[in-house]
Amino acid sequence: MNSRSHPLDRTFILLVLLLWASFAGADTFRVATYNVENYLDETTRARQAKSPEAKAKVRESICALKPDVIALEEMGSLSAFQELRDSLKAAGLDFPYGEYVTGADTNIHVVVLSRFPFAARHPHTNDNFLLSGRRFSVGRGFAEVDVQAGANYSFTLFAAHLKSKRPVATADESELRFEEAKLLREKIDARLAADPDANIIVVGDFNDTRDSASTKAVIGRGKKKLVDTRPAERNGDNAPGVDRAHEPRDITWTEYYGKTDSYSRIDYLLISPGMARKWVTNETYVLAIPNWGVGSDHRPIVATFETADK
Repeated sequence: MNSRSHPLDRTFILLVLLLWASFAGADTFRVATYNVENYLDETTRARQAKSPEAKAKVRESICALKPDVIALEEMGSLSAFQELRDSLKAAGLDFPYGEYVTGADTNIHVVVLSRFPFAARHPHTNDNFLLSGRRFSVGRGFAEVDVQAGANYSFTLFAAHLKSKRPVATADESELRFEEAKLLREKIDARLAADPDANIIVVGDFNDTRDSASTKAVIGRGKKKLVDTRPAERNGDNAPGVDRAHEPRDITWTEYYGKTDSYSRIDYLLISPGMARKWVTNETYVLAIPNWGVGSDHRPIVATFETADK
């Protein structure tokens, strides 16, 4: 037998080594989340198709963040997902890996785009719960992926889009949102029970403020409580809070609700205690660009992490 390797074999090995070397050299990475507001390629009974101008602004916003991993809420069909992915690649931002999660809502979905490969995928598409004797399904499902961000480094990303505040005839919207939040927290707790130091990032549109029962349920309590990264605009504000009971008065809103003419922080990027040791606090922010509202009623948020504990 000829012991000399074939040139194609040597080329393949070299490519693999270069790939892992690029991972090893990436000592920081960025994770983002963005509700892209009805990114549909066709109009439905309740939702309008995304205009070319709105799609362009969404693409501009994502390119401005330059995330390595991004979760998107309110994504439409698979064809709409692929169109955005292709347009981002054409703009210089390539995401070879993607996850598309469906739920009871057939119009909009939760997706994840990543520069890094997925070591595992655990989509949650059929979760349900009992409320006042009636069974309900989680509207948009939950994404759960293990992301291989380096040769010897990975983290788990959960992405969610909890029930909106729009009233429904079948139940109280806040109670529905709370039940969805509890199911999401159960999945986080299962990971932390297996490994209390697990690297976990939980992102998405939770559709309520931090003091709400549903958001508190996701954050949790005690030793397993998640850290709220609280991204804010990078506009020069750096003063501390006026008292210990409140956060600094910087600008953190992520969504504009036209019906009440109000701005709220309802999109979150939460991290486990283990992940907090890798968090780069001064590279965590909410994106503020001109005419942001052309793309969505939400603004994206991003956080940066190191691949080693600080």
